[in-house]
Amino acid sequence: MSTGTGGHYWADKALPSVFKHELLKRYVPQFGGMTGTQSHDKRVVYLDGYAGEGRYENGEPASAEIALRVASHFRARHGITVECFFTESQQKSFDRLNEVVGHYRASGVLAHAHRGEVDGVLDSVVQRAVREPLFLFLDPCGLVLPQDRLVEVLARQRPQRKPATELLMNFSMMAVWRLGGHVRSPKGNEKSLQRFDDVCGGTWWREYFADASAASARAGAAEDAIEAVAAEYARRLARRTGMFVQSVPVSHAPHKRAVYRLVFATRSQYGLWVFGDTVARARDEWWKTFETREEEESEGQLSFFSSRPDPQELEARAVPEIADNLEKLLLRTRRPIKLVDYTLEVFGSFYGQVPEPVVRKAVRLLHEQGKTPSNGVGVRRTREITVHPGSLAA
Repeated sequence: MSTGTGGHYWADKALPSVFKHELLKRYVPQFGGMTGTQSHDKRVVYLDGYAGEGRYENGEPASAEIALRVASHFRARHGITVECFFTESQQKSFDRLNEVVGHYRASGVLAHAHRGEVDGVLDSVVQRAVREPLFLFLDPCGLVLPQDRLVEVLARQRPQRKPATELLMNFSMMAVWRLGGHVRSPKGNEKSLQRFDDVCGGTWWREYFADASAASARAGAAEDAIEAVAAEYARRLARRTGMFVQSVPVSHAPHKRAVYRLVFATRSQYGLWVFGDTVARARDEWWKTFETREEEESEGQLSFFSSRPDPQELEARAVPEIADNLEKLLLRTRRPIKLVDYTLEVFGSFYGQVPEPVVRKAVRLLHEQGKTPSNGVGVRRTREITVHPGSLAA
């Protein structure tokens, strides 16, 4: 855990953590389920590189305990070992983390807690994962590992498609905002700038803020620069690793600037599909929690908090667009397409916005329009549906 988690951070879960932990809780079990068969000894390796205390003071599980619960479930139900590694640099937080880890270790979960920085154990964890699937969760409150270091692990030590390697990491938008100010200021801290150069894998990011400074008369120039840096970071990570990379904004409230982005990397279309579905479901949970807290805080007084987008309205817009995406895919390929093989093309702008059942409805709509003989009936998992060309490809 990097600096910046003092005070009441561990008293209760903030809204960004609600989204992040819901995402972990839903995705990590599916990663284990999708990749467990790739292991030579039914083992999956999981690293939480900035684990913190592992549990909130109110008893709710934080990221470490979420993973430990998954590991306990897989051991009991599936006979798969999820070997968990946790690192934490602050002594007080590590002591509490170690207690949580010890409790699960006593019940048979294979788990290790290390005091120190994640970079000090990363290579040994990667070595432990030889011939095993590996999931890396990096969630610092400050700056994440240098991109060159991530590329070394993802592209050089773990270049293969199987066994799988996936990454979920926190890219701090607040850090970009703060350091962008150093670029614009003649008194900027060069040491801090160089540290972020390492994170980004070069000085390229500074140019966005130089441009923002020149365009300071235009409202929102700095905000645009922050988003542009985050997007370019994800593009460069994808290019350097050969992985699919998606970046998801996480904020404290609707219409507020993202405090960080969760950057996800995978080599699997299955991982890409399931992650998008999981993001949509986690976002729905975030909205529910936000509305509940707003109602509690505004009890007895008039409230004007933002309301959640109507799921039915969102679906009504998504279904025809996804059906249109499918039609275009069939026209282009002129052959049957398995949905999971074209994840981003299928979902389009609704990737991470709607769950996968919406895609099944889009297939049905295309069928009803007479543009495919496929209707998805009899296929249990939506992603496994194969859509065949109809008259549209004649």
